[in-house]
Amino acid sequence: MTGADALGRAFSVPMRTRFRGVEVREGLLVRGPAGWGEFSPFPEYGPQECARWWAACDEAARVGWPEPVRDRVPVNVTVPAVGPEQAARIVAAGGCRTAKVKVAETGQDPAEDIDRVEAVRDAIGPSGRIRVDANGGWDAETAVRMVRELDRFGLEYVEQPCRTLEELGEVRRRTSVPVAADESIRKAADPLRVRAAEAADIVVLKVQPLGGVRPALRVAEACGLPVVVSSAVETSVGLAAGVALAAALPELPYACGLATLQLLERDVADRPLLPEDGYLPVRRPRVDPGRLAEVEADPGPWRSRMAAAREAAAG
Repeated sequence: MTGADALGRAFSVPMRTRFRGVEVREGLLVRGPAGWGEFSPFPEYGPQECARWWAACDEAARVGWPEPVRDRVPVNVTVPAVGPEQAARIVAAGGCRTAKVKVAETGQDPAEDIDRVEAVRDAIGPSGRIRVDANGGWDAETAVRMVRELDRFGLEYVEQPCRTLEELGEVRRRTSVPVAADESIRKAADPLRVRAAEAADIVVLKVQPLGGVRPALRVAEACGLPVVVSSAVETSVGLAAGVALAAALPELPYACGLATLQLLERDVADRPLLPEDGYLPVRRPRVDPGRLAEVEADPGPWRSRMAAAREAAAG
């Protein structure tokens, strides 16, 4: 292990398609006795929120993860808010039997969502599963109308249709499509609030925002709702932590949102974590020095950010 590996190597990877306003994914990779960890909080997060992302990186690099109970994890292909032709191509190339389709994109018309989901249904076939993700972009009335409209294509569930728990609960009561909570869950207490408010049927858990695989497992157990493990659009290093969580859950009834490496132009691993027949293998990829060098960035700002996150965690 080199000194630079232990201090952290920064990366900057372009996105294939603009995704939730992000065009370049950036972060820090840290190597410890257990392997590589990823610290890649989004730009708007301050030290207190970043503390959980640092804890997840520290767990991966220094401690490692629990033993898996399965050797592969079912995953969905993610379809950004693109046109129907491109959406169909993404599904065809994704190799998955489940698709998550982004809807409610700012500046787009609802008709574009309908056309996109219809194209995905045609591409994935009648037996494929479709879920839509609004990222909290609808109010309750719009959500109810759109969910009912889109359900003619057969929705598995709708993810975060609105921002507040009260709105999620209203959508859940007024439609027959299960509701999954994602943005409503950013810390360990949130899934318990979601369940207490009867706001969702499913919880979406992400390792970095929850502080690591073990904290996420505790959250899943305490919440008692079905879990979908999702990524924060990471490199294979970060994705491996999500795979470890999904592999360690006692039950995994839904495909997971971990096939997001396809959204990045490049990766840092020798064998990137890409779907094989709709599944990700449960393994820990090795960082390839040449691939990392191709996307390496100035580590200074990221090392400072990690130090602030570590200090916040200690305080």
